Amino acid sequence: MCSPRDSGLSMAAVRMMTRSRSGGPGAAPRRGGEEAAPLQRREAAAEGKKNPSLAKHQRKTQKLKVAYEAPGHEKGESHKALEALGWEPQDWRQQLENIRTMRSGKDAPVDWLGVEHCHDPSAPPKSKVKYIKQTSAILQQRYGGDIPASVAELVALPGVGPKMAHLAMAVAWGTVSGIAVDTHVHRIANRLRWTRTTTTSPEKTRAALEEWLPRELWGEINGLLVGFGQQTCLPVRPRCGACLNRSLCPAAQSP
Repeated sequence: MCSPRDSGLSMAAVRMMTRSRSGGPGAAPRRGGEEAAPLQRREAAAEGKKNPSLAKHQRKTQKLKVAYEAPGHEKGESHKALEALGWEPQDWRQQLENIRTMRSGKDAPVDWLGVEHCHDPSAPPKSKVKYIKQTSAILQQRYGGDIPASVAELVALPGVGPKMAHLAMAVAWGTVSGIAVDTHVHRIANRLRWTRTTTTSPEKTRAALEEWLPRELWGEINGLLVGFGQQTCLPVRPRCGACLNRSLCPAAQSP
């Protein structure tokens, strides 16, 4: 029969052993997780026996692979997706050089007409007068007689659309904020297939062009294509016979 003192020592020993196994206070530090990993595996195995669905889920999770590790045809599909992001029109650089050559004389109406001729003849006169008066008042009251320095503020003015806003940013502030697309740029971009799919409005054409056209060309493209559209690539009966792109233009090849 053991004494109370011996009994107390035995209980203390039991508590110390329990703490050392459980990692509680008083437990010896483990080296680099050498003992923790086997313990976690034993606990996971025990849990799997209690819950078979959990063990099945863990086995499935171990088989997952990240995209860049996909072998064979899966890797090829990922490569094609990356190529799609870098889409650009066929022969566009040669087409652009040909247009520059045809526009080298700088003798299109867009090159020499003054501001007094750069109005929209299709706009109702009453609307134009109303827009000018409203915009003039806003510029005087809010901007001290100057014009806004952002596209968002410019298009908020009466009668000002995205094309004029981007032109104003380039001319007045020296900032290329986007491609200015009017009916000429819209028409020519679709004829040359410079958009991935056919676009139905100048604003959609702008978004499509900005997806692939190098930014350093954004400021040049408006004046270049507008003059080309006024002289050669006309809306009706384009002069394809005089165009250097006649063998490269999809629209010229169409019956």
